Amino acid sequence: MTIWINATITKVKIWTPNLFSIFLKAPILPFIAGQFAKLSLINNDGKRIQRAYSYTNSPNNKNLEFYITLIPSGKITELLYKLKPLDNIMISKQSFGFFTLNEIPNCQILWMFATGTAIGPYCSILQEYENIKRFKTIILIHAVRYVSELNYLPLIKKLQKKYKNKLRVLTIVSREYEKDSLCGRIPELLLNKKIENKIGLEIDINNSHIMLCGNPFMVKDTLCFFKKKYNIEKHFRRKPGHITTENYW
Repeated sequence: MTIWINATITKVKIWTPNLFSIFLKAPILPFIAGQFAKLSLINNDGKRIQRAYSYTNSPNNKNLEFYITLIPSGKITELLYKLKPLDNIMISKQSFGFFTLNEIPNCQILWMFATGTAIGPYCSILQEYENIKRFKTIILIHAVRYVSELNYLPLIKKLQKKYKNKLRVLTIVSREYEKDSLCGRIPELLLNKKIENKIGLEIDINNSHIMLCGNPFMVKDTLCFFKKKYNIEKHFRRKPGHITTENYW
């Protein structure tokens, strides 16, 4: 049963007409990087509505942060978008989910694939800098539609300096050209090996683990690609595998 507590909005950052981040403070229980919380508001009909969002901040940062897509006529995102500093909402005291590094088996190379706002849990994981030493290389791949949606790229570049040669980053923009990014969808770019060629590493299941987070269609299609090419399965505690997934809506 969810235990709800009050949270106070400290800032709302509008990135684009349909992307924003909210910052809040609340006495939540400790969470693990990669987990999500539930946010709740009362709508115009007086009904309580809720939705799950992954933390973007590190667990040791008390300024709680969530990266959100504004959905037209959405039941909760329009209300979240209109929040102002000092407004109050409800947040689950505890956090949820298993999209965390302590659920990932040891490997040399960790591939992190994200679309859109699903970069959030990776930002949390990489900012925490825990459980990282057991991976020789971490590859973060972020796919968006437009360049203007690469809002957390400055943070990621700062993290690259901290990680030095351990963290490699690749951006993908599907609907316009950007000289430093690939263009297309993740499954197709894997099929034609453009991702591996751009990174300079082949995906070798003998030394790698793959994390997929984002658009359910991307997750499904990419999972199908890996199953077909490598005959591998999702990772579970009771049945170890090479792929960990999280649908992001």
